[in-house]
Amino acid sequence: MSSILRKDQFHLPEGVIYLDGNSLGPLPKSVPARVAAMLTDEWGEMLIKGWNTAGWMAQPSAVGNTVGGLVGAPDGTIAMGDTLSVKVFQAVAAAIKMRPERKVILSDTGNFPTDLYMVDGLTKLLDDGYSLRTESPEDITDFIDDSVAVVMLTQVDYRTGRMHDMDAVTKAAHAAGAVMIWDLAHSAGAVPVDLSACQCEFAVGCTYKYLNGGPGAPAFIYVRSDLADQVDPALAGWLGHDAPFDFDLDYRPAPGIERMRVGTPPVIQMASLEEALKVWDGVDMAELRRASIALQEQFIEEIEAQVPALTLASPRDSATRGSQVSFAFKEGYAAMQAVIARGVIGDFRAPNIMRFGFTPLYVDAADVTAAVKHIAEVINGNLWDNPVYKQRSRVT
Repeated sequence: MSSILRKDQFHLPEGVIYLDGNSLGPLPKSVPARVAAMLTDEWGEMLIKGWNTAGWMAQPSAVGNTVGGLVGAPDGTIAMGDTLSVKVFQAVAAAIKMRPERKVILSDTGNFPTDLYMVDGLTKLLDDGYSLRTESPEDITDFIDDSVAVVMLTQVDYRTGRMHDMDAVTKAAHAAGAVMIWDLAHSAGAVPVDLSACQCEFAVGCTYKYLNGGPGAPAFIYVRSDLADQVDPALAGWLGHDAPFDFDLDYRPAPGIERMRVGTPPVIQMASLEEALKVWDGVDMAELRRASIALQEQFIEEIEAQVPALTLASPRDSATRGSQVSFAFKEGYAAMQAVIARGVIGDFRAPNIMRFGFTPLYVDAADVTAAVKHIAEVINGNLWDNPVYKQRSRVT
């Protein structure tokens, strides 16, 4: 049994094998009491005094430092708050100002749509000749040239788990004089990340997936320490001001990463995340990565032996794959609903991807074998061919 396993620290429903932590992490058992205490002892008893007495105002930085420990970011380089979409907007808006003579934001066709939507919206808002260009993930470095202001990529592809080489791509971007932004939505808490060594200018990420912060948990933004006092925030929010309680009418950015704060932090969600991150105390990311790969390799081997109708959509080389495995199946949506009905929870991504996440904190080898048994029975027995499973829900 892996020493990384901490299944007893999570609330996992009886009879459920949870292979969807890459979409929403399960509830750590200590979180409800922490949130209840925040509601009653802090908000309830302290009222507005909680901003000072309970440290609510300092939470975005304190929690940011904890997240930083999982992604190789020094203290004082990550700010928490808002959503990932907002943080993408912040990062790109700040990055293009660093290369005013260039007009291309380069991404890849495997990037998560919201990242592309935010850039598209920003370029239309600016209306100054900027353009978003997307190329094949495998060939992205071939298109980084002196026209590119910003390279914006998600390290781990949300559909297939294909993983970019952060160091190599960042070096290529810097060699061409471009600014590098990494989206770590499917990396933080899943694979070892070292932002300091990578030397990218910006990174963003969410905390409701592998970090188990809960639905709607706050996002984060990283700014390289030598740039933090130079970046010009496009979203000049009140709490990013140097002295918010001076109530100046003119914006003056706060020093360092604090300038990347925007509005009031989500204190209840921040408390949930702060408590959830305690699960990570003492976790070695290299060990977690080895355990994750072992589970994925077991899953691939057993699926391919027992369920020939499924086609591997993820990279076969584990070194180029994140912490998920995706298989393609023509009736993938219905098949996934049938699998979920049997207590094995994964998810579906259009057009035909059945996606399974492997989180060694609460998934073990026995779970993998049991999950494969159910998947095999559903696919081989055509149990998915039922109108109940073909009715599309809003969230897939």
